[in-house]
Amino acid sequence: MLQLPPLPTWDALHPLIIHFPIALLLVCPLFILIGALLRPAKGRPFFIAALILLLLGTVSLFVAVHTGEAASQLVDQDPPVGVLLKSHQALAVETRDVFVVLSALACGLFFIPRLLGKTETLLTTRVLPLSFLFLYAVGIIFLVNTADRGGRMVHELGVHAMISPTSETPAASPGSPKGE
Repeated sequence: MLQLPPLPTWDALHPLIIHFPIALLLVCPLFILIGALLRPAKGRPFFIAALILLLLGTVSLFVAVHTGEAASQLVDQDPPVGVLLKSHQALAVETRDVFVVLSALACGLFFIPRLLGKTETLLTTRVLPLSFLFLYAVGIIFLVNTADRGGRMVHELGVHAMISPTSETPAASPGSPKGE
C-alpha cells in the first residue's frame, strides 16, 4: 500500500516557502515595465499580471515571516548565528512592511484611475507605472538584503531547518536482494 510521506512541520516549512515571495516579487517589475512600454490596450494585461504577482508575493511574505519565526526557535543561536539571525528577522519584517505599502500603492494606481474614468492617459499608463518602479526598487533592495542574510546563515554558518525524522525505511537498491 502506498504510504505518503509525512508533511513537514510549520517550523520546517521556511526553506520551502521563502523562494515564492523572492521569485514573485522579482518578476513583478518586468511586467510593469512591459505594460508601460506597450500601448494601453495591450499593456493592461501586463499590469493586471504585475498586480497579481505583487499581491501573491506580499501575502507569501507573511507566510515566510511566520515560518521563519517558528524555525528560528529551533536554531542554536551561538554569537555569529544569533547576530545574523536577528538582522535577518528585522529585515524580513521591514521587507514585508515595505511590500505592504507597495501593494497598497499599486492597487491605488490600478483602481483609482478606473474609478475616475481616466484609464488611458499618458499619466496612468506610462508615467505613474514607471515612477512606481523607482519606489519598487527600494522593495527589491530590502528583499535582496533579507535573502542575502538568510543565504549567509545557510551557506556560511550551516544553519538548516530542523526536520523531524521519519519512520520510513530506505528502499532496497535495484538488483539487491530484499533484506540486505
